[in-house]
Amino acid sequence: MHTAELRFQYRSQGAAALVCDAVEREVGEIDGDRATAALFRHGSTVVIEIEADDLVALRAALNTWETLLEVAEEVAETGRPGEVL
Repeated sequence: MHTAELRFQYRSQGAAALVCDAVEREVGEIDGDRATAALFRHGSTVVIEIEADDLVALRAALNTWETLLEVAEEVAETGRPGEVL
């Protein structure tokens, strides 16, 4: 089993909650048979824990979750002009 943990730090708990809420519905929906993910928020930090059967699946899951968070951040910033996440 291979694991990775992604941590994303935001300027406020509200910003972290906004991003976390935007991507949490993807947990379980995009998991494959070779990788799973769990999502947590601790204050102003969003944490994604990924487990995969092999390195290829781990890399794919890392790329997917990084992209999902990036899109959520862009949408959040667009919806709240001038606010920095």
